Amino acid sequence: MAPTRTLLEHALTTGVTALDTAFNYDRFTGHRVLARTAGELLDRFEVSTKVGYFPDGHILAPARLRAAVEQAVADLGRPPDTVFLHNPEREPSGLAAACEGLAACREAGLCRAWGVATWNPAPLLAVAFTVDAKPDVVMVRAGLAVRGEALDAAERLTVKLGAGDRWGMAPFAGNPNDPVWSKVDASVFLEPGQSASRIQAGLAAAFALPAVSRIAVGTSSPQHLAELAAAVRYTASSGVVAEYRELLRAGAGR
Repeated sequence: MAPTRTLLEHALTTGVTALDTAFNYDRFTGHRVLARTAGELLDRFEVSTKVGYFPDGHILAPARLRAAVEQAVADLGRPPDTVFLHNPEREPSGLAAACEGLAACREAGLCRAWGVATWNPAPLLAVAFTVDAKPDVVMVRAGLAVRGEALDAAERLTVKLGAGDRWGMAPFAGNPNDPVWSKVDASVFLEPGQSASRIQAGLAAAFALPAVSRIAVGTSSPQHLAELAAAVRYTASSGVVAEYRELLRAGAGR
């Protein structure tokens, strides 16, 4: 769902200055809708987007990816700051060529940075050695809903690809409004002396599962956005996170 003008204005007042979208969102109209809704506000945000899905399927052919990036520039009225390969694990054999294609987009000024956004990084580990172009960032699932092996794979992929940064996404399994998150108490992950809401504690924990510098979270509520934005003041305990990771590995039979 595209953000409203009111939500974008509220985001700026709460210190949120980054937006994440994709070429295929809103039935391939998301970029145009965002530009129309945001108007002059769009230049106050850092915009990341993803390419790889097309009306005729998931395609990593470099020419198709470049055409999608060029269309994103036209629809947004400006180059996106970061462009990601969208779920390349659907076609691992195309990873190397796709990375070269997005690196060329960056060199051509069609974006400032590029990266790999993967829901399931494990299939990419076997082909990461074929990639010569080094992504600026890898985006992976983060948070308490992510299984231990996926956390390990995300960290390994970041290293194998030589990415300069790692971002997180979907910390609440894609639905932060699900009532279950009002029942899950993630405060045990916080450093002592911190008092946060359950949603805020869950987001703070997600920043450490795996370690990421930013997290993409979807919301349509200004109140919920303010609560999430305030979560960046809280810090997860590295000791508790390490113990939790070991429990996950033990549960997986490692």
